[in-house]
Amino acid sequence: MNNIKEMYLSLLHKMKDNRAWSLTGLFALFVLLSFGISYNLASARTTSSNDKKLPIYCVDTPEKKIAISFDAAWGNEDTPQILEILKKNNVKATFFMTGGWVESYPDDVKAIYNDGHALGNHSENHKQMSQISAEECKTEIMSVHEKVKELTGYDMQVFRPPYGDYNNTLIETLNSCGYYAIQWDVDSLDWKDYGVDSIISTVCNHKHLGNGSIILCHNGAKYTAEALEKLITNLKNAGYEFVTIPELIHKGSYNVDYKMDHEGRQFKIEH
Repeated sequence: MNNIKEMYLSLLHKMKDNRAWSLTGLFALFVLLSFGISYNLASARTTSSNDKKLPIYCVDTPEKKIAISFDAAWGNEDTPQILEILKKNNVKATFFMTGGWVESYPDDVKAIYNDGHALGNHSENHKQMSQISAEECKTEIMSVHEKVKELTGYDMQVFRPPYGDYNNTLIETLNSCGYYAIQWDVDSLDWKDYGVDSIISTVCNHKHLGNGSIILCHNGAKYTAEALEKLITNLKNAGYEFVTIPELIHKGSYNVDYKMDHEGRQFKIEH
């Protein structure tokens, strides 16, 4: 880029000194300027890509710990059965709830909390968070936060973006609100309604399943409750221990207490 700049300045000075603003000279100047603009745009894209902030997809840990999570945005018919199975198997999960779900099913929110599960934020209105401003992001986050705190006294710490949609603005806003952005590295695909066996096979044979995995399920999917007990049994038989997402992740400040790799795996920084 420095060479292009020098060529551009040299050409400009020559043209000025000779007072020869020919078409050829103007064309050459136009080409150099265009190339320089394109170069700068490409550099900006590269820098932007390299600076992209990532949510936590999974966690680096030597222990065979995993977290199962349920997104709660529509319906509660299966929630009592899910809670019963989790209690029977002594498993603690994380439930990500929208503001509408919290308003519609406050007793379920309290039941989840009273059973010792972690409460997670799934936004107020289930919007595509990358499409709204920082101020709107904050409203979407804190509206649900206040509703849950009023019901349970619990301060939520983890947020899952609807549709898995995020950008730097969202993650920076979450950080300023005391939240960690959470995705998943194992999708049960329960929302596709392929059946019980499909859910179990998809999770247990998933190529990313391992220490520190975060599993995505939905409390309102057709076959999730029916598949849950066998899914838990299979994973326990494989040696995995279930913990909540707040228990699984490394807490603190980014690049001080933890760092992320390009796949969204969170690593603890040893001091």
